[in-house]
Amino acid sequence: MSQARFNSGLATRRAVEVRVYPPRTKRSGKARREELEVKLAALQKDYAELHTAIFEAAQVHRRLCAPRLVRHGNFEIASEIFAVRHLPGDFFTVEETNNGVVFALGDICGKGLAAGMWTTHLVGLVGARVAVTSKPEAIVAGVNRDLCLRESIVPLVSLFVAKLDPITGFVEYCSAGHPPAFLLRANGELEFLSEGGLLLGVVPAAPYVSGHIEFGVGDVLMVYSDGITESLNYAGEEFGYERLEAQLRRARAGAADAMLFSVLGAVQDFAAACPLVDDMSLAIVRRDS
Repeated sequence: MSQARFNSGLATRRAVEVRVYPPRTKRSGKARREELEVKLAALQKDYAELHTAIFEAAQVHRRLCAPRLVRHGNFEIASEIFAVRHLPGDFFTVEETNNGVVFALGDICGKGLAAGMWTTHLVGLVGARVAVTSKPEAIVAGVNRDLCLRESIVPLVSLFVAKLDPITGFVEYCSAGHPPAFLLRANGELEFLSEGGLLLGVVPAAPYVSGHIEFGVGDVLMVYSDGITESLNYAGEEFGYERLEAQLRRARAGAADAMLFSVLGAVQDFAAACPLVDDMSLAIVRRDS
């Protein structure tokens, strides 16, 4: 076939294959507005449902944790948790055992929904271990093994566990990478409780040890997450340990819940309108006369 005949046939075929599309109908401004209103209503409905789901999840978290004020003998235990985003990755639990009370404050690395979902799992692990033993170092070691044996990627967790005998005032504790708890004695002396071991979720067979103290009348124990000390003000300064100690000393004359809100109020006043940088949890344990 000659080049001329080939070109002629190709041109004819292209001409036949050309499709004619009908002109698009131009929508009126009213139709477009109605369509946008329908989409906006759907988005508002989705947002409302999401907001409700997050609120319900926050209520579940609240029920998993200890009540804001618990009393055992002449001991008061007050606690509060603030979330930086949606759900807190911090938790505080109090469990009664045959020979005392076990309380635990944990801080899961991360923020928001993911950290909040892990709290349910960690609270369950702590509760399961407390049902078997009341020794803080055994509870911490067991939770660490359970966490590390999961096949999925697990978060790092700091945990402070203590077993209190409300009759004698004897306390055993274990701190897994947690900020040192403050023990303020009635005579004004301050002790830091940091015996324990590594963060949870790092080494399955990590060793943990326990420390012990004896609670005297008027003594106060403060356990907290690092969201308290790392709260920032407009100048970029952290609230820090010195301010925390000073506020604890100022508030020491009050009941446990009054001390709790005094310390939290000082942190909020320091940060002013600056947003939280991390979840904040605080627990005050006080022995009355």
